[in-house]
This record gives sequence, C-alpha cells and structure tokens, in this order.
Amino acid sequence: MNFRPCIDIHNGKVKQIVGGSLADEGNHAIDNYISDKGGAYYANLYKNKGLSGGHIILLNPAGSEYYEADVAVAKDALGAYRNGLMIGGGMNDANSTAFLDAGASHVIVTSYVFKNGEINFTNLDRMVSAVGKEHLVLDLSCRKKDDKYYIVTDRWQKFTDVTVSYDVMNMLASYCDEFLIHAVDVEGKANGIEENLVKIIAGSQSCPVTYAGGVGSYEDLRTLKELGHNKIDVTIGSALDLFGGSLDFDEILVICRE
Repeated sequence: MNFRPCIDIHNGKVKQIVGGSLADEGNHAIDNYISDKGGAYYANLYKNKGLSGGHIILLNPAGSEYYEADVAVAKDALGAYRNGLMIGGGMNDANSTAFLDAGASHVIVTSYVFKNGEINFTNLDRMVSAVGKEHLVLDLSCRKKDDKYYIVTDRWQKFTDVTVSYDVMNMLASYCDEFLIHAVDVEGKANGIEENLVKIIAGSQSCPVTYAGGVGSYEDLRTLKELGHNKIDVTIGSALDLFGGSLDFDEILVICRE
C-alpha cells in the first residue's frame, strides 16, 4: 500500500472539508481545517518524503470568483514538485494540457466524462487524445444510494446512473492509468471507511486504485490494507496531523510501508 498525499484547494486556500457539504452556491463548504500555508509548502514536504502520485483537487468551479486563486495555489505546488502530483477539478480536453505543462503528472477527470448521468465516451476519447492514457486518472468518487455506490459529479453534488462495480472499472481501465475513488459520504468525517466499497474496488485490479474517505484511526488504515489485499493505495486528509487531525504523518507512512 502506498500513501498518496493530497492538497485540496477551496476559496484560494489549502483546506480539508466535509465532502458531502460542498455546494457551488455561495462557494460553501463545512471546513475541517484551513491552512495558513500554500500549495508549494505541502508539495515540498511530500517531495522531501519521497511521496509521489498525490493529488491536488480544485474545489471551486471555473465560474467561481475563487477559481483563479485556486489555480494559482495549485500551480505553485506543481512547480515545486514537477511530475510528482496529479490535479483534478474541472479538467477537460481544452485545459488539461496546460496543467501538464505546469508540472502535473496526470489530470483527474470526473464531470467531463460522466455527463447527463452516463459515461460520455466521446468526451472520454477526447481526453485520451488530448493527454494520453498514461496521463489520465478517472475519478470514480461515489455516494451510496439503494445499497449501491453511484459515481457523483460536479464536485460530488450530482448522482449519475453509473455504479462503481467490477465490470465498470475493468471496462474503464483501458482508457486510463489509474482510478481515484472518494467515498463521499464518509469523506472528511474520520469515523471509519466504507468497507463494502473497498471490497468492490479490491476485486478489480485492472489498474492502480487510490481510496479516500473516512480513515480516522490507525486501525481503519490496517482494515483498509487487509480488505484491499495491500494493493489499494490510500489518501488521508482531515484525520492527518498535517491538517489538524490526530494521526501522525510519519506513523501513517510506516504502516503503509509495512
């Protein structure tokens, strides 16, 4: 299991939020932690720890008054750790190459591909043509409804009709390099992982998968490691001491590398 660090940016600040609280109207979110440090600080920290494959997420939409401030923070991070971080949030075939040029190793895409409740294969093909499969991560972040996990878009606010399943993951793996999956219902709450979701994604080993959401204790991390057969990577935000939480950053790295 690899630890994948994160830099979430909202309203021009590096912060951690309760995932399900995000709303475009009023640029609203329930904040767990707002950092007084910029993106480059965290990028250099991750670089010095030898951690690659972390993700930057822009949490404001392109039309927001804060979007350009988010991008500035993100580009500071990308410049500090070139090819060490991925970026997501409003990515499409028109803007993605600019972020790769700025230093991102991959772009992370959800809403542009999952449109009108379904997989838009035209847009998916456009993304692959624009950046290459080797630079594309598909974000399958999901919320539970009727005992299934449905992919959600537009900063986790809209349900699609597409579920996270073995078949869907195996089919989409031919278009991308990795998957990133936030369990949105538990994201930012640090009160336990979505074990049933972990079991589903553990069954598809078609390409690397990073799980996020709910890790609030070292035992949660070990449970994830066991259920994922030590093959699912993990990111931790609000529970980490870097972001005001109780879990020691260095201890997390030890457990992941065991």
